[in-house]
Amino acid sequence: MKTVTIDPITRLEGHGKISIFLDNKGDVENAYLQIPELRGFERFAVGRLAEDMPNITNRICGVCPEAHHMASAKALDALFHVDPPPTGKKLRELFYSIFFTTDHTTHFYALGGPDFVMGPDAPKAERNILGVVQKVGMEIAGMVLKMRRDGHHLIKMMAGRPVHPNWGLPGGVSRGITEEQRKEIEELGREAVEFGKFTIQLFNDIVLGNQLYVDTILSDVFTHSTYNMGLVDEENRVNFYDGMVRVVGPDGTEHAKYETKDYQEYVAEHVEPWSYLKFPYLKKIGWKGFEDGLDSGVYKATPLSRLNAADGMATPLAQAEYERMYETLGGKPVNHTLATHWARVIEMIQAAEQKCGTMYGSKGAG
Repeated sequence: MKTVTIDPITRLEGHGKISIFLDNKGDVENAYLQIPELRGFERFAVGRLAEDMPNITNRICGVCPEAHHMASAKALDALFHVDPPPTGKKLRELFYSIFFTTDHTTHFYALGGPDFVMGPDAPKAERNILGVVQKVGMEIAGMVLKMRRDGHHLIKMMAGRPVHPNWGLPGGVSRGITEEQRKEIEELGREAVEFGKFTIQLFNDIVLGNQLYVDTILSDVFTHSTYNMGLVDEENRVNFYDGMVRVVGPDGTEHAKYETKDYQEYVAEHVEPWSYLKFPYLKKIGWKGFEDGLDSGVYKATPLSRLNAADGMATPLAQAEYERMYETLGGKPVNHTLATHWARVIEMIQAAEQKCGTMYGSKGAG
């Protein structure tokens, strides 16, 4: 038996390793995605004050600390039985939209983009951020860097730090924003919308314009028919911050819709001895191994999953792109894993529209 090891996996948040075991004929007998890092947050948080959690759990990740910070703040709301006032909730949602535009920019251009933008036939030595810069040009690279810089600037302005924010409290946030700051957020939000439009056009020209890549997206290798999970609002539209958890099957039918506080009734975790990664699955279906289909409890919670689990987007430009994606890929649900990158850009557009006031009007979170 021969073993092929890819260690470390690049363009990944954290550390990863892939081990592929070949039989005597050279065919794949087993393959493992191994997460070798033990974070241990569940243990070293034991005995700490609950109020400390937003500033502890946001250290789980340096790319998406805002998500862990906000999840902890919302858990404190439930623990203390308090609801944020309307302004506090709007500020949180505004903050989260800023985070989403910044995070999705990073993922698309730095993590997923090197494969998409460079193309499937590009030499592996060129499929990196430097290759992307060389292909799209310094002007576009500057736009990407500006989006990230603007996002971290606004996160620091609202939450005290550009990374690992210190802001969320039980029932709200530690400080508001001024009218001058609101105007700056709105202005940069409008720039983010234009950047989202540009990114969609880039995706159209470079990715969808490459038939080899379209064929790769639609291939059986990258098609996995699993359940999909995401937050939705009262109209079943994609929601990033709040709402009900909706789960739909690989055929698009609704499997469950529940409040976040009830997640333990619907989700359980499986562990394997070869990885510190946990494998969540749908409790009412059960763990059937790494299989897809209606009888397997495996589910995805990704940008594509959120779009599959929803009936639409919450903002107009994002809704138009949502409709175009499903029309292009043959209708809902889409089970082609690589389409996640397209869905990510659509989410980026919704977050940018919300950032500049589409959700609340021009006086948003003032």
